[in-house]
Amino acid sequence: MPEFKYVGKSPSRIDGLEKITGAAKFVDDIDFGPNLLYAEIVESPYAHARINNIDTSAAEKVAGVVKVVTGKDFPYKFGLYMKDRYVFAQDRVRFVGEQVAAVIARDPSIAKRASQLVKVTYEELPPVFDPNEAIKDDSSLIHPELGDYPHVPWFFPRAGTNVAHWRKMRKGDPEKGFAEADVVFEDSYTVPRYAHCAIEPHIIVGLLDQSGRLTLWSASQSPYTQRNLFAETLAPLGLSHKDIRVITPYVGGGFGGKAGVSMEIIGAALATTVKGHPVKLRWTREQEFYNTYQRQALHAKIKMGAKKDGTITAIEHTLHWDAGAYVEYGANVVNAVGLSATGPYRIPNVMIDSLCIYTNLPPGGPYRGFGYSEFSFGLESHITRIAKKIGMDPVEFRKKNAIRENDTLAYGAKMNPNGLLEAIDKVTEKIAWGKKEKSNDPNKVIGKDVSIFWKAPAMPPNASSAAFLKFNEDGSLNILVSGMEIGQGYLTVMAQIAAEILSVPTEKIRVETPDTDRNPYEWQTVASHVTWSCGNAVKNAAIDAREKIFNTVSRVYGFKNETLYLENEKVKCRSKLDFELSLKDFIINGIQTKDGTFRGGPIIGSGMFMPEFTSAHSDAETGQGGHPNVHYTVGAGGVILEIDKQTGKMKILKAVLAVDAGKAINPDLVNGQITGGLVQGFATVLYEDMRFDEKGKLLNPNFTDYKIPTALDIPDEIIPIIIEVPQPDGPFGARGIGEHTMIPAAPMIANAVEDALNIRIKSMPITAEKVALEMIKTSDLK
Repeated sequence: MPEFKYVGKSPSRIDGLEKITGAAKFVDDIDFGPNLLYAEIVESPYAHARINNIDTSAAEKVAGVVKVVTGKDFPYKFGLYMKDRYVFAQDRVRFVGEQVAAVIARDPSIAKRASQLVKVTYEELPPVFDPNEAIKDDSSLIHPELGDYPHVPWFFPRAGTNVAHWRKMRKGDPEKGFAEADVVFEDSYTVPRYAHCAIEPHIIVGLLDQSGRLTLWSASQSPYTQRNLFAETLAPLGLSHKDIRVITPYVGGGFGGKAGVSMEIIGAALATTVKGHPVKLRWTREQEFYNTYQRQALHAKIKMGAKKDGTITAIEHTLHWDAGAYVEYGANVVNAVGLSATGPYRIPNVMIDSLCIYTNLPPGGPYRGFGYSEFSFGLESHITRIAKKIGMDPVEFRKKNAIRENDTLAYGAKMNPNGLLEAIDKVTEKIAWGKKEKSNDPNKVIGKDVSIFWKAPAMPPNASSAAFLKFNEDGSLNILVSGMEIGQGYLTVMAQIAAEILSVPTEKIRVETPDTDRNPYEWQTVASHVTWSCGNAVKNAAIDAREKIFNTVSRVYGFKNETLYLENEKVKCRSKLDFELSLKDFIINGIQTKDGTFRGGPIIGSGMFMPEFTSAHSDAETGQGGHPNVHYTVGAGGVILEIDKQTGKMKILKAVLAVDAGKAINPDLVNGQITGGLVQGFATVLYEDMRFDEKGKLLNPNFTDYKIPTALDIPDEIIPIIIEVPQPDGPFGARGIGEHTMIPAAPMIANAVEDALNIRIKSMPITAEKVALEMIKTSDLK
C-alpha cells in the first residue's frame, strides 16, 4: 500500500509545546469556583463483613460539613457486564477499602476529619482470598444473590457458588488428540495481581445545576459508557441520558484502569445530593492501588500433546481467575481469554475452561492486554518446554504450528490475514537465534528467547463509533469524536485519516476531546480498537464531506462527480485539467453562480461504523457458534538476557518486537507503542507484585514498596519492527496494536532464564531473588 501523504503533527496532539503553553488541561486543573465542595470516603477495614449500623451523627456536627451519605441514600446496583455492585455498600462489605459512606464538606481537610467520625459497626464474615479455595463446595459465598444479578447474555454465572462466569471452549476431541500425541506434558503457572500505575489518579467532579442537568468532568477512557451507566443507575432519581453530560479532557494515563465505571459513580451520586454545588472526589495514590480495578491474578493449568514432528495435537487449558469482590467489568477479561487461550496456534482439539471467581480482594478489571499477558506467560513457557521435550527448536516448533489466514479458530470462525510468520523470522534474525552468546564476565551468562502473541479486541458485538467533521472559513477542519487520547497518539491518527481523504494538511486539523453533549458516540477507548473502529467512522465522515464538496461543484459547473478529486486543499477535475477551486473559497459560503445566487453551504460530514458481522451467540457448553472477535493482531518478541550467576540480577541487553499493524498510519507512534509496551511488560515480570496480608489488606500501595522501572532499568536496546499485512475492513488496512506490545514480555524472560541457567520459574514476578534461590536449589540437587 502507498505511504500516507499527510503524515505530521496535529495541533490536537499532546506534545511538549502544549504542555509548555498549558493547552493540555486535566480535570484537576479546572477552576470550579468558590462553590466547590470536596468529598472524602469512609472505607471498610474488613475484607468480608456484615454492616450492622452506621452512625453519622458526629460527622454531621462538624463545622463545614454539608452532607453525609450512606448506602441507604443510593440502594442502586451498577455494572457494565454484570450488575453486582452498589454505589455504597448495603448490608455487607466484600473487600478492604470498599466504600461505605461519604462526607461532603467545604474543605478537603474538614471532609477527611469528619469521615473519621463516622462509626460503622461490623460483624466479620469468613473471607476467602484464594480462587482455588473459593470454588470448593464448603467455601464461604461472597455473593449469595449471584443468581439474581442482571448480566449480558454471553456470561454464564453459577448461582450458589463463587463462580461469576465460566467460559467453556470445546473443539474436536481432546481425549483422542492426547492419545495421538508422542509427548503429553502438563504443568501449572501463576500470575499475581498488578496495579495500573497511571500518573494521574482517578478524579471526578459532578455538578447538578438548577435546571436538573448533571454534568461530570472525569478522567476517563469511557465518557459515553459512563454516561450510560450513570443514567441507568440514577434513573430512580428522575435522571435520563439527556440530563447527563460527561466531559473528559486529556487523561494522564489509563492502561484500562480508567475504563468503564469504578469510583466515578460515587461522584455522580454525591453531586445529586448538593444541587448547585460542584463536588470533587479525588483518589489518593494509595486508593489508586487498592480502590480501583486491579489486574486479576491467575492460576493456570496447561496440558498439551504433541507429535515428534512438532505437530500440536491437543490442549487443555484451565484458568482460575482471582476476579476480586466484584466482576462487573472483570468477568469480560475472563470471557475474552476463554475464547483465545489456545494462543496463535493451529490446534485441532481444544478444551478451555476460563473461570471468573469471586474473592474478598479488590475488584479486578481491564488492564493493558486484557488477560492475554497473563495466560501467555504460562502458554508460551509451556510451548518452549514441550518443544524441548520432543527435541525440536522452540522457534521451529512455533512456526510449524503458527496460525495462518483462514485457519479455523477455537470457536469456529476463520483467522484473518496476518504476518505472524514474517514477524517470527524478523525477530529471530535480530537476536541471532541459534547462536549461543557468551558474556565477557565469567560470572554472567546470556539467554535468549522468541515468543509469539495475539490479541483480539474484547468488546460487545455492537460496539460502535461515530464521527462528525466540520470545515471552517479558512478551510481548516474540526473533527469531533469521543475516543480518548491517553498518550497513544489517537487524535493524531484521526487527523491523518481525514487529511488523507480531504487533502487538508494535519496542521490545519484539530480533533476535539469528548463531551457527550457535543461529540458523537464512541463505546470506549479500550481493546486497542479505536484506530480500527473510530478510524473507520472518521474515514466515512471524510468521505461524506468529500461527496458533499463534489456535489456542490457538480451543481455549479456540471462536472460528473467521478471526474473530481481533491489535491492540496483544492478541487480538481480529470476532464478539465485547468480547473481548480480552493476549498476555503466555497466550503462555508458556497459558490456564486452567473445570476448572483449561491449554491452549497457549510460542509459537514458524519460517519459511523459498527462491525455488523460479529455475534456473541454461542453454546454455553462448547463455545461454538457466533463470531465474537472481529480480528486478531499478531506478532513476535525476542530478548537477549544477561544474568549474574552470583546474585540472580538480570539485565536485558536487547529486546525486539515485531507487530502486524495491518497498516501503520503513523509509524513513529507504532514504534513508540512497541517501546512503551515492552518496558511496561518487562516491569510486570521483573519488578511488580501486589502483596496482601492475612486480612486482605494491601501492604504496598505506593511507589516506594510497589516497584516500577526507572530509566536505569530499561533494556540497553529496543528494536521495533512493523509488519504490514492489511486488515481488509480496517481504515487503509490498519488494525490496533496498543495493548499487544507488552503481551510477550513475561514468557520471554522466563524462557530466556531457562535458556541461560536451565532453571524454570513458573510464577511471576521473576525477580533476582527468585532466580538466585532457584539456582541454589538446583545446585543443591546436583
